[in-house]
Amino acid sequence: MDYTLEVVVVPVSDIERAKHFYSEQMGFVVDVDHQPNDEFRVVQMTPPGSGCSVTIGKPMCAGANTSARHTPPSAHTDV
Repeated sequence: MDYTLEVVVVPVSDIERAKHFYSEQMGFVVDVDHQPNDEFRVVQMTPPGSGCSVTIGKPMCAGANTSARHTPPSAHTDV
């Protein structure tokens, strides 16, 4: 069985600053920038030539006042 790392979720406190860093300074391609309302936004970016993306966004947990430094990073794998 082969495992591949597809997405790494990185909690950030400033979405625009992080998006600028990854896309403008690191050269990642912005795949998705979706904000259906003021409470939710997700940005997914992929480094050139990589099969793994980085996803950043507002905290997506029950606690509305959860800060980025208290939200553990996560990873998604496909089998």
